[in-house]
Amino acid sequence: MIYKTSFSTLALLAAALLSLSALHAAPPEPTQEPTLRAVDLKIGEAAEVKLADGSVAQVKLLDLQEKTDTMAHAVRQARVKVAVNGAEVWLTSANYHLPQSVGGVQIDCPITRGYNANSGEDSWGLVADARLRLWPAGAPWIEPGTFVYPLKQRWFATMTQFSNEPTYADGGDKPDRKKIYYHNDLDFGGCEGLVEVVAATDGLVVSARNQTLDGYSLTPVRPRYDVVYVLDARGWYYRYSHFHSIDEAVQPGTRVKMGQRMGLLGKEGASGGWSHLHFGIKSRQPSGKWGTQEAYAFAWQSYVREHKPAVIAVARPHHLIHVGETITLDASKSWAASGKIARYEWTLSDGTQKSGASFERTYTKAGSTSEIVKVTDDAGNTSYDFAIVQVIGDDQVNIPPAIHPSFSPTMNLKPGQEITFKVRTYRDAGGETWDFGDGTPPVAVTSDGNAKALAKDGYAVTTHRFAKAGDYIVKVEHVNARGEKALAHLWVRVE
Repeated sequence: MIYKTSFSTLALLAAALLSLSALHAAPPEPTQEPTLRAVDLKIGEAAEVKLADGSVAQVKLLDLQEKTDTMAHAVRQARVKVAVNGAEVWLTSANYHLPQSVGGVQIDCPITRGYNANSGEDSWGLVADARLRLWPAGAPWIEPGTFVYPLKQRWFATMTQFSNEPTYADGGDKPDRKKIYYHNDLDFGGCEGLVEVVAATDGLVVSARNQTLDGYSLTPVRPRYDVVYVLDARGWYYRYSHFHSIDEAVQPGTRVKMGQRMGLLGKEGASGGWSHLHFGIKSRQPSGKWGTQEAYAFAWQSYVREHKPAVIAVARPHHLIHVGETITLDASKSWAASGKIARYEWTLSDGTQKSGASFERTYTKAGSTSEIVKVTDDAGNTSYDFAIVQVIGDDQVNIPPAIHPSFSPTMNLKPGQEITFKVRTYRDAGGETWDFGDGTPPVAVTSDGNAKALAKDGYAVTTHRFAKAGDYIVKVEHVNARGEKALAHLWVRVE
């Protein structure tokens, strides 16, 4: 007996099979609720926000102030005035600021409208004037046991480019840029091919090495050969970019465990030629769009929980100015576990000394410099950080060089241990000099000057051993034909 099936029946059957296939391939529904709540507001608008513990907060956006630089009119600081349960406070948006306690809740402002106004992309999904995130009083910013620091490296081991910070390390700051690339995600600088990248959360690998699971075309996933995307139980997508190498165990469809090694930090893909981990999170935002879930507070909290530092110095973000301009060098975002910072001691690139959390300084020479701050808590514990200042000459044509140093390993160092140092100059032919700060002679090396951003041997490499325990401020510099200097520092602690 022969059965005949009409074309319409076959088409219906095929459509049904396709529907079942799509249903099977769809991303899983979230099974975990984060402790934060987000709301997007216009100036003058108020909202009632139900927090993760069931309590309710009344929040209103009162004012917004955005400060731009004189170079490319990039937003360098955005502040919002908010009222939370009747208590008013000014919050600075991102740029290394952590949530504040006010009105019986914790609150931060990850993004304001100005960052989208002169940017080439909408990374945040913001359709109002500002986004506010709220947590119950005393609640963790991200749930303990669900998130770890994504690198086997010391905090601020080298340069960073974090949320709302315009590009810098690869020499990307340009005075004539019509569109500004702001780092909505977190760029952790590191030593190429030597720093382990680990999974920040448990999750499903949905994309790796240009391969993506079916059903993820409408998600934030954008496959690339050097990129891994992981989907966690919150429904958040984690992007890890610029891998030097990705471990074979990390394949689309496999699951990673929190803390599992994923590969080695590198400068592949659209890295600009500087070695770093580009780490970011995308989630559904109040607008209904996919947008950045600002991760600085999560990384900070996980690092503090895992490594228990006594004090952390913070002198970031970097600055971009004209010759003759005055800026404020500010380390007031520094932190001590005891809650008490006793001293801020600055050593400036011209050899002068300053004290205090912040002060104004005018720069009269073009170049890229690095100002040192030493922060000491009430028990004598210390930490160092560096304020990077790029100064552009009046002609705005011959832009001074930039420089990126790194070292590995960065933690638990012992006297006599061999440490690898790498450096690369940008915007100029290489030629760098190291001063390791221990009285040993300077060491000259030559990088490729970023002639080919993805060149395997682009960074100049040397090694060094410190004979004694102590804190060493390592200096590396490059001087171009016009006499403009690119200067950077690293803090090396030998136990």
